[in-house]
Amino acid sequence: MIEQADQAATFLRELQLRICTAIERADGGSMFVEDAWTRPEGGGGHTRVLRDGAVFEQAGVNFSRVSGHELPPSATAHRPELAGGEFVATGVSLVLHPKNPHVPTTHANVRYFEARKPGVEPVWWFGGGFDLTPFYAYDEDIVHWHRVARDLCVPFGADVYPRYKQWCDEYFYLRHRHETRGVGGLFYDDLNAGGFERCFAFTRAVGDGFLDAYLPIVERRREMPYGEREREFQLYRRGRYVEFNLVYDRGTLFGLQSGGRTESILMSLPPRVRFEYAYAPEPGSAEARLGAYLKPRDWI
Repeated sequence: MIEQADQAATFLRELQLRICTAIERADGGSMFVEDAWTRPEGGGGHTRVLRDGAVFEQAGVNFSRVSGHELPPSATAHRPELAGGEFVATGVSLVLHPKNPHVPTTHANVRYFEARKPGVEPVWWFGGGFDLTPFYAYDEDIVHWHRVARDLCVPFGADVYPRYKQWCDEYFYLRHRHETRGVGGLFYDDLNAGGFERCFAFTRAVGDGFLDAYLPIVERRREMPYGEREREFQLYRRGRYVEFNLVYDRGTLFGLQSGGRTESILMSLPPRVRFEYAYAPEPGSAEARLGAYLKPRDWI
């Protein structure tokens, strides 16, 4: 199984570098700064962050490969038979926070996990996906996003896109707000059906498809004018992003509970954000229109 982890880690490190190169190009020349880190329990990673660019206020792309001798509670909640087992986990996770409120925030993650415990059959699985969080929603952008997601799923079965789209809608849901975090995309976890090669191929398709889904939207919206009103609404809606990541996100919980590097785990949080008590957008405004998008919908 170590060979499987090596294959996944090699692809993921290369994916991180390719995505960073594309984001630097889209931003107009701003560069990522890299921190290499290790953890006493085993493994480490490379965190790459771009700040105060022409397009991106903050862009973080993290690669990690960590191992340990005891699985954290977040990993054994659904697999209690593995409690106390050894593990190795490798993945790339990214969150891009643009400056222009008309350009949506986005998140993507692809990862591989395996666990071993004496007397228990070793297990492995892939997980990941990508999702889009607009502040000002444009139908053509969202349709494009979901078409790319659907098309990369097609070679793996007609049921894959609708199943993982629904999973995304259900996972990125703020139950205490009764709204989705954004307009969805793909989400999958515990994927091992069909064998390693098939699952790895699907995960590569998701990782490689992210830029095709996102960069055309950036190019379409990056020069749109905006003012203080749009900026303030963007900062307010970023607060919902913070709420989800700190309350619900399994990756954040796993990273913190497994002794990961805190700065890398929390790089997903926006650099600027605001909270306002009992905020309500003006009826009929562009800000109020967003509410209609924060519920599952068939976009294709």
